[in-house]
Amino acid sequence: MKKLITYLFFLIFIFSVFLIFILSTKGIETKKFNTFVTQKATQSKEIDLKLNTIKFKLDPKQLSLFLETKNPEINYKNIIIPVQNIRVYIDFPSLLKSKTKINKTTLKLKELDINELVKLSSIIKPSNFKSFINNKITSGKLISEIEIFFDEKGYIKNFIARGIVKNLEAQIISGLNINKTNLSFFADKEDILLKNINGNIDEIQISDGDLKLNLENGTKLNSNFKSKINYKQDPSSKFTKILDKFYFANKVKILNGEFNNNLSINFDETYKVKDYNYNLSGNFEKSKLEFPSIKNSFFSEEIKEIFLSNFKIQTSLSSKKIKISGEGKYSFDNNNFLKVKFENNLINELLKLKLDFEYINRFKIDLINYKKPKNQIANISLELGKKKDKININKLRFSERNNLIQLEDLKFMKNQFLSFKKIIIKTINNEFSISNNEKIFIKGSRFDATNLTKFLNNKKEENKLKNISNSIVIDFKNIKVPMSESLQDFKLIGEIKKGKFVKISSKGDFGGNNFLDISMKKDEINNTKYLEIYSDLTRPLLTDYSFFKGLSGGKLLYTSIIDGSKSNSKLKIEDFRVINAPGVVKLLSLADLGGLADLAEGEGLTFDILEIDMEKNKGMLKLNEILVLGPSMSVLMDGYQDDNGLTSLRGTLVPAKTLNKLISKIPVLGNIIIPKEIGEGLFGVSFKMKGTKGKIKTTINPIKTLTPRFIQKIIDKNKATK
Repeated sequence: MKKLITYLFFLIFIFSVFLIFILSTKGIETKKFNTFVTQKATQSKEIDLKLNTIKFKLDPKQLSLFLETKNPEINYKNIIIPVQNIRVYIDFPSLLKSKTKINKTTLKLKELDINELVKLSSIIKPSNFKSFINNKITSGKLISEIEIFFDEKGYIKNFIARGIVKNLEAQIISGLNINKTNLSFFADKEDILLKNINGNIDEIQISDGDLKLNLENGTKLNSNFKSKINYKQDPSSKFTKILDKFYFANKVKILNGEFNNNLSINFDETYKVKDYNYNLSGNFEKSKLEFPSIKNSFFSEEIKEIFLSNFKIQTSLSSKKIKISGEGKYSFDNNNFLKVKFENNLINELLKLKLDFEYINRFKIDLINYKKPKNQIANISLELGKKKDKININKLRFSERNNLIQLEDLKFMKNQFLSFKKIIIKTINNEFSISNNEKIFIKGSRFDATNLTKFLNNKKEENKLKNISNSIVIDFKNIKVPMSESLQDFKLIGEIKKGKFVKISSKGDFGGNNFLDISMKKDEINNTKYLEIYSDLTRPLLTDYSFFKGLSGGKLLYTSIIDGSKSNSKLKIEDFRVINAPGVVKLLSLADLGGLADLAEGEGLTFDILEIDMEKNKGMLKLNEILVLGPSMSVLMDGYQDDNGLTSLRGTLVPAKTLNKLISKIPVLGNIIIPKEIGEGLFGVSFKMKGTKGKIKTTINPIKTLTPRFIQKIIDKNKATK
């Protein structure tokens, strides 16, 4: 009995193994389930199913029985579904019951061409996905397998789709295309996963990419990929046409680099972006940017393009903040590459920027007469914050050899300067600091003011300090002024309102018992300012004015009444000499006054007094009267200068007194033309001078009887000097 039981058990074991082997490999053909499968599949009247032979098989991995048929004919809504294989996994105990239960169905689709996929898309409800398939995808191959899971009642409770896409070509946005792209995918009811993404987005190569969509609560997208770009601007390129639509991006002419990318986006139920985060890190191997020429009073050389080399960049963009940092080398000529480093943070509306770079081109600041030579490397660092229209330059530092220019806490609003905290200047000719606390305090051992008058007389320069109002104290040990003069122990106390002096009391020492005094007072009742400047030396104050070129010696007194944009001024210079003044020499030569011309080019012409009475209203300067008296000649002029630099002068010049004496001795005629009670100077030269700087044209009328106005002026001045 025992042997019989052992034998039966052995037979059952052998039969079971054989059955498992048959079911796991070839399977058992049967038509018993054809009707069952067909009925289940055609419960929807839109499906027409024709089956070949069905095999009953065993899945050894899942230890589950299933029905399998190959190359069935499935017609859904008159569209052929290209299925290669169908497996129907049956709940084995249900076979013993009247109602058979299906646990899972697996469909393995044949390789689909893009055209077949477009046909199949008609069974999908209208959506962005359907629109993408129909309108954006142009070519590609799809190999896929779908598993459908059923619940106790036979309804679909989940699905799994997996497969690969080969040679995908599609349009992402207008003009931007995906091409030669391969990937694998996995999807179920809650997640969609794309892996091994490799391909091109025009000039951008994508590799080792993955993308995951989670659909549980809203939609969450996460993606990681590597990108490589090798771009050169080409008007015929679609990528170029897209970049041209964006400011700054259209300045990119060459871009070569490799990057790591990480992207995450959260959508709500309506597919509206809730938040996002994009991180990029990599290296620009070679890049070129072009933009409109940058040239101003500081940078004399035009900057039209920037080249980047081995430039490492890290970017983090999110719905809450933007952070971009980079470090590498840059060049303006693609030859001399210099270090540059920056960090840019934008949180809400607050922008914080840090920038540090080397600079090799020329750089100058005329106000302090500083010039950085070309090819001498300087370092510039900047820290600033910006929120809406308000800019705060926390620190700006320029250093080159032993030269240092540093500004701290400069504030601007809508491009208007508001205030500053401290300025430090150390150059060859300058060493001083400016602090702005309870008072503006300027103090230093030296200041180069040789260009100060040019800066103050810039007619087109707007009042950039109009938001500054404070008391001011200036204390300089030594000030370098034009004509190599030096002003020592200069001290000034005053008051500034809306960027302009309203009160000044100052004194400086030229040495040799020569002084400079400046005073200004304001009448608060009529809002008028009274300015007075006295100087024992004239050249330092007048050297930048072409009208006074060649003037030396003398003492200067300047008074002005200033009422808003209008001013009435008088300038008086006594006991001075004019040497090699081009305008004077030319005028004398045209008048054929050779002796005076030689004198002007040699030892110079001496004068007793020069007086100018002028009015200025905005850009127009009206010269009511210019009177010059001297032993060799006297001149009376008037005219104007407009805001475009056009100068127009007319006047009368009286040559040497001895000439007039000689004429006065001619009988009868002399008595008629030159009354003896009036005296000398009744004959002279009338002239006109008109043009812009460097293009003045002069015309003369050599011999002319003098006007009573000129005669009277000479008499009055002679009386005043006696």
